Formats: sequence, structure tokens, C-alpha cells
Amino acid sequence: MSVLVKTVLGLMLIASVGAASAQSTPGPARDLAARTEIHSIASLTLSDEQFLAGDSSGRPVTVAGVLRIAQGSGRLPLVVMMHGSGGISSNVDGWSRELLSSGISTFAIDGFTGRSLVQTNTNQASLGRLNFIVDIYRSLEILANHPRVDPSRIVLMGFSRGGQAVLYASLKRFHKLWNRSGVDFASYLPFYPDCTTKFAGDTDLVDRPIHIFQGTPDDYNPIAACKSYIKRLLAAGRSVELTEYPNAPHAFDIPLLPRQAVILKDAQTVRRCRIEEDPQGHLQNLDTSRPFSYADACVERDPHVGYDAEATAAAYAEVKAIIDKLNR
Repeated sequence: MSVLVKTVLGLMLIASVGAASAQSTPGPARDLAARTEIHSIASLTLSDEQFLAGDSSGRPVTVAGVLRIAQGSGRLPLVVMMHGSGGISSNVDGWSRELLSSGISTFAIDGFTGRSLVQTNTNQASLGRLNFIVDIYRSLEILANHPRVDPSRIVLMGFSRGGQAVLYASLKRFHKLWNRSGVDFASYLPFYPDCTTKFAGDTDLVDRPIHIFQGTPDDYNPIAACKSYIKRLLAAGRSVELTEYPNAPHAFDIPLLPRQAVILKDAQTVRRCRIEEDPQGHLQNLDTSRPFSYADACVERDPHVGYDAEATAAAYAEVKAIIDKLNR
């Protein structure tokens, strides 16, 4: 065989391998955002009493939100995510990638950095529990007018402290006091929220479905309190569902946590407290008949957190199924 023939055959082989490789090369990963935007959000830092009274004289603050627009065209469905007491954790990134892969955009609110906070786990009194609801409604004002967001398909999701904010952001009373966007969320998805506090009018919700996700062994925000609240909501004719994961500890969707639940050292939990809003709009400790304080004896420390891969995968699938129904 001549050198020329060998060279030609070699080039043909290289070309055929290259063509096969090109045919097998996948397209762009679906979990990548087509565009990322960082939005400033003009909000307020308030005491819980100010929030409950509709008093907007709190300290102005600018928080931020990261908008990741899914691959696709036109106005897309979107999930707003509100972090917990540890700030934006790895679960927010995991959820964003999972949702983007299904053509769902995400908006992650950072309620801490603009307030010079890193975490509130060990000092929950450093920020009123209801501030995140203001951040959420102010974000909705931005997103409802964004050209790539479908305002009828904006879903609200939150985790722990953020899950509590998501749960109570569904109250009609709070919408009337603070929501100036002109729209409502299509669905409310609280993950392992604190359901301990009873607010005035907390069974009068907007006409949107609520779906709570929580683990049976959660000792940070025990599921029993949420079951009690759900019972009251169902009795009032509200649309609410609960998915209970039998092995999932608190923060079960944070992949950087150990699979074996561990103590979150010095983190405060109100799992033993009974807190209720009185007619004057103050939060009372029912056991002491005095204003609630994180110095109260019912406030405990050292709850457990941990990752549960199976529960996380199941939650991914269920949330995407919920959003898929909005597209029909």
C-alpha cells in the first residue's frame, strides 16, 4: 500500500470518527440558565409588631434577588425561592438547576446580605420572622412586570424560616397590608416551615393551593404543629396538602449536609412554644401570658439537620408535577 493511500485512509478514519463524535455530542445542558440577572429589591426591616400593624415606618433596606431565566422563549413559569435561617444554601442551587432543566425559571431572594446578616440560626431575634414576607411581595412587583416571566405562573417556595414566610404569605390579611404587585402566586410550597405561631385571621387565605413538604423526624420545626394548622385550614375549607417523608430530618434537601442527621449547634427552635397574636397585634407566649421572647424558657437549642437524597428526589418530582399542572 502506498504512503498516499495510507494517508487518505487515515484522514477518512479521522473524519468518520469526528463525524460520529459530533453526532453523539449532546446539546447545551438544560440545567443552565439562558440568562442570569441580579435585581435590587427595595424593602423594609420591621419588627413583627410593625408588620402585623401594617406600619411601614421601618428601616428602608435594599435586598437582592438572582433571576435565572430558563432556556426557551416567551414568558416562562417561575419559582421564587426564599432561604432559611442559614442564608442561601446549596439546596437553592440544586433546586434552581432541577427547575431550569424543566424549562422553569427561578428567582432566589437574599434577605440577609443587604441587612448585614449571615445567619439567624443562633439568634433568631436578630430579624423579625415576618420581614421575609415583605421581601417576597416586593419581589413579586418586579417579576410580575418582567418580559420573560408569566405572571400567572409564579410559584412561591421557601425553606424553614423562609418556608414559614411562604406559608403565611398566603394570608389575605397580609396581602391587603403589603402586596402592591396586583398579582398573586399560583401556588405556595413551604418546605419544613415553623407552624407554631397562630396569627389573627390565619385561616383566611388567598384562593391558591398550598402544599407543605416536611419530614417525620424533624425536631427543628416539628411536623405536629403543621398538622394542627392544616387541620384548622381544612376545617375552614382551604386547599392545603401535606407530603410527609418518613426518614427526612430538617433541611433534608441540602446536599452538603451529612446523610446522618447532626446537631446544628446552638440553633434556636420554638418547638416547645405556643405563640399567638393578641387583639393588639402583639405576639404572646401563651404559657406565660406575656410577650413572646427568644429568651423564654420554651425556646430550646441544638435541633438536628441532615440530607435525605430519596426525599429530595421525590420532592423534585412532586414540585415539577405541581408546576406542570399550571401549564395545562
